[in-house]
Amino acid sequence: MANSGSAPPSKLRILSLNCWGLKFLAKYRNERLIEIGNQIAAASPQPDIVGLQECWTQQDYNAIRDRTRSFLPYGKFYHSGIFGGGLVILSRWPIVESSMMRYPLNGRPAAFYRGDWYVGKGVACARIRMGPERRDVAEIFCTHLHAPYETEPHDSYICHRTAQAWEIAKLMHGAAERGHLVIALGDFNMVPLSLAHRIIETQSPGRDVWRILHPESSIGAAKDKVEKQRGVPIPNAHFNLTVNGATCDSVLNSWRWNKAHKRRLRKGENVVIELDVPDPNAKRLDYIFFSSGSHHDSTTGEATSEWTLESANVGMTGRHPTLHCSLSDHFSVEATLVRSVSSATEPSRSNGPWALPETYLPISTYDEILTTIAKYMRREQVQRQLRLGHCLFQLVLSIGCLIGVWWVPHNYVAFILMLVSTLSLSTGVIDGLMGGLFVGSELRALKEFQWEVSNTRARAVDFSAKDSPKLSLETRREMT
Repeated sequence: MANSGSAPPSKLRILSLNCWGLKFLAKYRNERLIEIGNQIAAASPQPDIVGLQECWTQQDYNAIRDRTRSFLPYGKFYHSGIFGGGLVILSRWPIVESSMMRYPLNGRPAAFYRGDWYVGKGVACARIRMGPERRDVAEIFCTHLHAPYETEPHDSYICHRTAQAWEIAKLMHGAAERGHLVIALGDFNMVPLSLAHRIIETQSPGRDVWRILHPESSIGAAKDKVEKQRGVPIPNAHFNLTVNGATCDSVLNSWRWNKAHKRRLRKGENVVIELDVPDPNAKRLDYIFFSSGSHHDSTTGEATSEWTLESANVGMTGRHPTLHCSLSDHFSVEATLVRSVSSATEPSRSNGPWALPETYLPISTYDEILTTIAKYMRREQVQRQLRLGHCLFQLVLSIGCLIGVWWVPHNYVAFILMLVSTLSLSTGVIDGLMGGLFVGSELRALKEFQWEVSNTRARAVDFSAKDSPKLSLETRREMT
């Protein structure tokens, strides 16, 4: 068993997977999550840090822990919301600090059929000590952003996902300033180079491991407008796995098959999908971002990056051995980081915080975010008025029905009026609570987000006005 007193690692293997473990809804949930634990345990090389999403129950968490405890002895199941956050972090080294940070903007309670608000989505944070020195620390951020239900820019939840990307970027930035290795992983429900993706890569020093290795990889499904504009041919399944890094909606995933294939699967047939078939729907929603721990050399005054990316791949594409279904409706994303030997062993470098270079999005992007916030705030203000108005109407209707009971000649009519009164009062109270309390809370969170974006925009304007040359995103990437 690893401990904080052992030698720090020279390599770090990371794995992230959305398990699709919805209780009562996900088919073969128990069987699939048990097999997920088996395949993580059988992986070669074995992962050192694992982040899981949609692992909703303690039972499923324990099933995976039982199968991986020998090499991942430390783990945390994170609790959040009404039904749980579904987030898990497993580690080869001790988790010395842990917290669950819920996103201020996190869906709507009225959309109970979607459930994002009820699970209390947020960021599972873990500080992991990999060795005896202060700099032998990794800060892990595992998350699952709000799901998209329409295509951007028409997604009504784009404001939520943008705010969530902003929040996790702040956490990553703070960890990087402490000089720690920063790893953010999970199901971000965004495509590469989308607004949320650009926020994370600019407002934090974190870099998308897949785009480091494959900068020309897809920025959406082949059928999407953004990908069609690039003029690339429809990729096959193998190209999507190895070059585009597609983790979701792959033609190889049994949960995305057509009805004919699913019927064959239900009959027990092990359906084989060739790797050369066209794959127009697959896209990348799962990510690993990392920022190397940077430290100040007191002799040269320069920063040194301790970790570099060696490889990244899409994994967990195997099927269940008896059910022949995919283990989840997502594939995993995996990466290997390598530590510089000189950085890991040289004691002269300071362990203190490192001032990160200032980097900003284009001013027009901040304006786009502010426009999105203002548009959503207007929507919610109208929703608030409608809900409070509906509450008042239902209250008047309920009182009217109670008064009417005194004048009706038949008992069954009185019963109907009492029933209508009760239902009216109930729906009115619910809508009143949503409009008065929830929407009010959401509007205040939006105002905080709006201030932060406006403040950052003002700094970006000042920064661009300086005589010194601006640091581009590419320059910042070289520095980190």
